[in-house]
Order: sequence, then C-alpha cells, then structure tokens
Amino acid sequence: MSITDCQTCGGRHCWYWHEAFAKFGFGDGDGQVETDTVAEVLIEAGYAVQTRQWGLHNTVIVSIKQDGAELIPHADIRFGYDDPSGYLPEALVALLNKAFPSDEHPYWLF
Repeated sequence: MSITDCQTCGGRHCWYWHEAFAKFGFGDGDGQVETDTVAEVLIEAGYAVQTRQWGLHNTVIVSIKQDGAELIPHADIRFGYDDPSGYLPEALVALLNKAFPSDEHPYWLF
C-alpha cells in the first residue's frame, strides 16, 4: 500500500494503485483520490492515459494506450469492478507494483 500525507489533516493516507481503476476506490471518491498520481507514473513511462470522473464516484483511469493500441480490454471486463491486475498487461502491472509497492492486495475492492 502507498502512504501519502492527507491533504486535509496531514496524517497518513494509505491507498492502493488498484483504486485508480475501481468505481468504489478511494472511499468511493469521498476520500483523497490519487488517480492522478497513478496516471503520472504511467505517463512518465510513455503511456497515453485518460482519466474520467465516474458520476459522483471515484475518478478512474479509463484508457491506457501504447503506440495507439488500447491496453484496457473493455469488451472483456466489467470496468470499475474487475481487478486491474487481472486484465492489464503484465508489464504494466509490474510497473505499477514497483511504483506503488505493497505487501498485500486490496481484494476488498473487487
């Protein structure tokens, strides 16, 4: 899990990169949303990334492209509900796991 400073209280804010792909991530969007932090890592690695606010819920990553090819297989998944480490390419999951290391997996999200 990643730990950042809470923008409200200055305390510890714990989160997982997976939440940037989950409808109910980051406290259903009521918590400190770190989707842009995840997107920045992907952009710095050379991917084209699009994010979108999902109604009143979380802001999510909706598109990741490499050389014009979409890497989120929307036709094969329940976007926002399925675990992104199960559908993103292994290299992408490895990149995110390295950037945001964790000893556990947030199974409760999915």
